Amino acid sequence: MLETILELLQFDFMRNALFAGVLVSIACGIVGTFVVINRIVFISGGIAHAAYGGIGLGYYLQINPIFGAIVFALLSALGMGLVVRKTAQRADSLIGVMWAVGMAIGIILIDLTPGYKADLMSYLFGSILTVSHENLIIMLVLDIIILLVVSLFYKEFLAISFDPTFAITRNVPVDSLYLLLVGVIALTVVMVMQVVGLILVIALLTIPAAIASQFFKDIKYIILVSMSLGMLFTTLGLIISYSFNVTSGATIILVSGMSYVISLVVKNLQN
Repeated sequence: MLETILELLQFDFMRNALFAGVLVSIACGIVGTFVVINRIVFISGGIAHAAYGGIGLGYYLQINPIFGAIVFALLSALGMGLVVRKTAQRADSLIGVMWAVGMAIGIILIDLTPGYKADLMSYLFGSILTVSHENLIIMLVLDIIILLVVSLFYKEFLAISFDPTFAITRNVPVDSLYLLLVGVIALTVVMVMQVVGLILVIALLTIPAAIASQFFKDIKYIILVSMSLGMLFTTLGLIISYSFNVTSGATIILVSGMSYVISLVVKNLQN
């Protein structure tokens, strides 16, 4: 294992991939915890797929597709957040429509873009091995933004997560904070998309937090354990994918999924 890691570190693209895994794990550990306790996994999936429209916009405007994805992810997150907060019924249907329209816009814009889109599939299925220095800087900036927002509004996020009715009676701006939370989720989704692709975003975003929440009740411990598990899963996934020459993103998710099953067995044995 150690020899394999040392061999991986000899390659620049592998060092980038490992660093990307660390950055993504930090974001997923923080944001994924709030996704799990608020039970808004569906919104996260909707944001991820709607963000594909931003990928198409980036290609069409000849800019880094990640910037387009950030814009679309934030807009779709705000739209879906408003739907959930203001619409008592059929919120899932409306989110499904926004999810599909976002992807459709992306596909059309890509069709209208001349030239060959060589790395297009990487946004669908992830390509952590091709993460560039520029993308690492973007991911680092997004991590800093996420850390700052959650640090500043940590108590408020806890309040709206566990007892929004009580938060309203305490004059906490629940709707505004909810939109801020889904905005942070959108930034995290864009980061994770570069590692495992938008199709597998939900898994890496939620599995570490889901495992941690089985064994810990304190949110801070859940966040820290989720971060650690994310780093472990991405590192193991990279090592296994390198050793067997298989797709890295899918391998990371398989490692995560198998770990979740093992955690369920362990938890049941404890009970």
